[in-house]
Parts: sequence; C-alpha cells; structure tokens
Amino acid sequence: MKTLHNYLLRQVLATLLMTVAVFTFVLLLGDGIKEVLPLLINGQASLGMVGKAFLLLIPFVLMFSLPMGMLTATLLVFGRFSADQELTAARASGVSLISLTLPVIWLSIACCAVSAVMNLQVAPQSRVAYNALRLTAGIRQPNMILPEGQFVKFESGSPESPQVSIIYTEKNDGTNLVNVRVYQLEDGTNILLQILAPRGELHVDLVEQQADILLHDARLEWMRNGELTSQFGSEWSYSIDLRQLSNANKRIPLSDMTFLQLRRELADMERRMAAPGWQKGMAGEELEKQRVLITSPLRLNIHRQVAFSFACLGFTLVGIPLGIRVHRRETNIGIAIALGLVVVYYSFLLVGQALEARPEYYPHLLVWIPNFLFQGIGAFLLWRANRRVY
Repeated sequence: MKTLHNYLLRQVLATLLMTVAVFTFVLLLGDGIKEVLPLLINGQASLGMVGKAFLLLIPFVLMFSLPMGMLTATLLVFGRFSADQELTAARASGVSLISLTLPVIWLSIACCAVSAVMNLQVAPQSRVAYNALRLTAGIRQPNMILPEGQFVKFESGSPESPQVSIIYTEKNDGTNLVNVRVYQLEDGTNILLQILAPRGELHVDLVEQQADILLHDARLEWMRNGELTSQFGSEWSYSIDLRQLSNANKRIPLSDMTFLQLRRELADMERRMAAPGWQKGMAGEELEKQRVLITSPLRLNIHRQVAFSFACLGFTLVGIPLGIRVHRRETNIGIAIALGLVVVYYSFLLVGQALEARPEYYPHLLVWIPNFLFQGIGAFLLWRANRRVY
C-alpha cells in the first residue's frame, strides 16, 4: 500500500508542478501582453521594471493556476492509471479506491492551505505593488481612478472637519459613466448629500493632475430642517486630485484588499452607518436597503477570497473519478475536460461579481455554490467509482 501511495503521490506532484508552470506562464503572458509590454514598447519602463512587474504578478496568477493545475494533474494521472490497467491490478490486490486516493486528497487540502495564503494575503499585496509600479511608470488610466463596480472613497477638507465622498459607478469605459452613486459625508459619518445619476462623464487632465466628474439627470437628496429634500434632473460635478493616487492606502480597490483589510473596511463602514447622522437621513426601510447595498461589495470580496481557497479540494474530488471514467492516456483529452470544468467553476464567481450591486440576489453566497457543487458531485462520483458503478 505504501508503495502505491508513494507512486501516485509522485505522479500527481510531478504533473501538478508541470501543469501549474504551464498555466502560470500562459496567464502571465496574457496579462503581460495587455498591460506590461506596452510600457516597454512606449519607453515608459525599463527592462528591469518589466521583469519586476512579471514577478509581482506571479502570486496573483497562482491563485488561478494552482487549482487548475490540481484538476488537470488528477485527470491525467488517474486517466493513465486506469487506462494502463494499474487500477484493476490494485483492486485485484484488495486495495479500495478510497484508500488509494487518500494521499492525493490530503495533497489537495495542503494546496487549499497554500491557496488560502495566496488569496487572503499574498496575492492582494502583490497586486497592489504591481499597480503602484505601473503608476510610477506614468500610467494614468481613467478606469483606475473609478474602478467599475467598486465604492471608492475620496477625502477633502481640513483634518479638523474632513469631508468624505464615496463614489460608485457600475460601468466606466474611460470617459462615460453608467449608474453612478455618490454619498457625501461630513466628519466621516454624517451624511450630507446622496446623488444618484444614470449617466455621467469623466474627464482627466494629466497636466493639471486633476479628474472631473460630471453627472447628468442626477437626483440629489439631502436633509433640510429634519426633512428629506429631493431635487431631480440636476447636473452635478466633482473634482479629484490625481495626486491622491500616490497614496496606496487610499486607492486600494476592494478586489485588491487583503482579507483583514476587507474586514476592517466592513467594520468601519458599518460603524459609520450606525452613526446618528446617517440614520437621520433616511427612513427605516430605506436605511436598511442602503446599508445592504453599500456593504454588498465588501461581503462579496470577503466570501470570494475564502470560497476560492477551497477550489483545489473540489477539483480533486471531481478529477479523480472523471479521470478513471474517461479511461484515456491522452494529455489533450485531460486538458480539454479540465478547461471545461474550470469554465463552469469560474462562471459562478463571475455571476456573483456581476451581481455585487444587487444584494437581493445574495451574490456573496453565490460564490460558494461551485465549491458545494464540485465537492458534492465529486464525493458521489468517487463513491460510485469505489463501488465500480459507472
């Protein structure tokens, strides 16, 4: 039994390292062609800076390549193991499939631990450092100023009386904004003004280091003498000092925050919304609706990071019985099946991300569906394969 365990573990480890290296290279190449190489071609970055950018991207890419590599490795190894009749020989010796695959399952759990470290801490920090490196190379992209689907905080005023503006835009193509929400706070907690606009414009002046937001057909709501006052069909403008982008702590998007940063941001947001100044601005039902809406992207990113850390286990449980069932030695068959399963898994994450501004659909829970689906189906298929039911 020990010999079989060591044999399978060596085969899976060797294939895992190879597939992770291939997927990492392919994903790095895709990001590099789109974002990094243009800096070198345009003379905005040196060769050393481009090399550093690729190194910073590796932890971020490993978030995806490690689960993909684990799935592909199990499909290829157990496909060959079945096709070469080695599984039949093991069963003839009285070895069950469950006991045979236990070391590989433990390996997948270890990969989950590595993925957790990457997802919760290392990858977000590397992505922030990568974006900072791009900024030092002179990149000022409008969609980096107001990232799509994220609540971005801007501060102004004096330290004694700070004013905070929280801006959200559903779509940003670099010039045109769609479905914009703005919340202006005084002293960091008291809500002064709420703005909702179906469309807007973003104009960036790199010489003056300033970005101007202009909203059309905006609805403005504010408190006056204890009553909520509304104004419809207004134009509203706001200026952003681009030099704020140099402060990485203020400009980290939610998708690039670590787990602990997201938790602190959620606690801070809930504390602000519990302040009397916020509660006076809206009625009970509307207040609860706004609370859920504003915290939804934070909850989604927290759950996404944790849920994605378990991808290796689900992929392994599915990959083992599928590899045995396919009963093929060809590498291309295993890779094709792996890519199909990866598309299914990540489609749930993409749907959850697309619905982050629709909390009524519980997007933070949608990202857990592929884990339960893959682990449940994988455990059932593994049980059937152990009983030789196909």
